[in-house]
Amino acid sequence: MPATGVLDLRDRGRRKALRQKHLEAQQACRPHNLPMLQAAQQRELEQRLSYTTLSDLALALLDGTVFEIVQGLLEIQHLTEKSLYNQRLRLQNEHRVLRQALRQKHLEAQQACRPHNLPMLQAAQQRELEAVEHRIREEQQAMDRKIVLELDRKVADQQSTLEKAGVAGFYVTTNPQELTLQMNLLELIRKLQQRGCQSGKAAL
Repeated sequence: MPATGVLDLRDRGRRKALRQKHLEAQQACRPHNLPMLQAAQQRELEQRLSYTTLSDLALALLDGTVFEIVQGLLEIQHLTEKSLYNQRLRLQNEHRVLRQALRQKHLEAQQACRPHNLPMLQAAQQRELEAVEHRIREEQQAMDRKIVLELDRKVADQQSTLEKAGVAGFYVTTNPQELTLQMNLLELIRKLQQRGCQSGKAAL
């Protein structure tokens, strides 16, 4: 969703890379050519927002239903993000407790160990530590994969919902260019919604 939505999260890296490419090009550009370059870069961002797409979008926004749908998707998105964040935080806390317990266990074992057995004990403890760290890495990677999969599913749900609502430009896709187009459309919807809210307040 716009600003903080899943589509925004999944596309943020692509937009950041595009902005970086534009910045590097501007820095390398001769001053008298800079306005032309900036105009071309803006066209690159907007070229897929055709007149037909914008016209169809305007028709879909007439009765305000799409704004309500977008707001609902945003609320669901916030709940999803919060849930995923809490899951990862719990896993990190579990790993922190596990490491602390292992360090305490190793320390107590070393304090109770006879000096001539200490090298053997430390070698065994090192193997145990490496095994635990390997397990932690695997669990973290599994959690990250779960989060990415859940975000991908949420993107598809949002795309499908907006497509069924008749919002132009939305359908289920993983194509980076189409995702960028949909992000631009969502940003436009968000701005129109904010403008409508501001106009409503001004009229009161």
